[in-house]
Amino acid sequence: MARVVFLLVPQLHLLDLAGPAQVFSTAADNGYDYRLHYVAERDTVPTVQGVPLGATTGWPELDVDDLVVVPGWRPRAHGPAGPVGRDDLRRLADHHARGGTVASVCAGAFALGRAGLLDGRRCTTHHEVQDDLARIFPAARVVRDVLYVVDDRVVTSAGIASGIDVALHLLATRHGPAAAARIARTLVVYARRNGHEQQASAMMRYRSHLSDAAHRVQDLIDSRFSEPLPLADLAAAGGVAERTLARLFRQATGLTPLGYQQLLRVERAEHLIGHGATVESAARAVGFTDGRMLRRLRARAHSPTASRAEGVGVR
Repeated sequence: MARVVFLLVPQLHLLDLAGPAQVFSTAADNGYDYRLHYVAERDTVPTVQGVPLGATTGWPELDVDDLVVVPGWRPRAHGPAGPVGRDDLRRLADHHARGGTVASVCAGAFALGRAGLLDGRRCTTHHEVQDDLARIFPAARVVRDVLYVVDDRVVTSAGIASGIDVALHLLATRHGPAAAARIARTLVVYARRNGHEQQASAMMRYRSHLSDAAHRVQDLIDSRFSEPLPLADLAAAGGVAERTLARLFRQATGLTPLGYQQLLRVERAEHLIGHGATVESAARAVGFTDGRMLRRLRARAHSPTASRAEGVGVR
């Protein structure tokens, strides 16, 4: 079981809290073992939208698999730095120091800054208070015009609806992008990202369509992308003929089924390489016979024409 602890402050924004809470509660409904906790300095917390929230004043015991989330508040209610007390700031810092993950939505980033967690790290917040974040925490590396940033188990997001995006990202990190895609579909949301680096999994970027056949095929590829998947098997999963699948899939995603599968392999390989794997071992782990194809696809992904290549797919 993993705990998701939301630190609530007066005048928080409901969607900053409700978005990620809905993601993790839906994940729990779908068999992922999460338990949600809501903590605050008082047992009743007023919100910007006028709905009072109940909370407990005691924190649960945390371990490294637990996640702490700080939803944002209305900056002019407390000033950008916010009303988080010293004890709660210490808990944030201690949880991260022990190997846990901390996340913020919108102005919640200021709490992470006051806890010393933004120094030397990339971070973001709502565009209206980015200048304040950079001014108050000059050692932080504020990234503008992105939905969220992840840096060494410190996760910051732009705010409001982006809390859903970052929660889906955290699910994908823990359970794989296929799990996050399933939860996103249950919530009927399109997971989107922007910024200099693409921070959304291909499993999320190519789900913004309404083709049931393509979704069924993507579900199969998502769960078995490291295996050989003949077009006939994919067509059977989609309930259509092979030629029809090729046409529908490209209309829905802009990719061939093989191109989509290759993207998933490359993204997983990049994750493994980022955690110390060699190119050769990462290539074999995601289904390539050796590193040659992986090197070729990685070079293509980082080329100036990567976006066009991605749209064409791999034949």
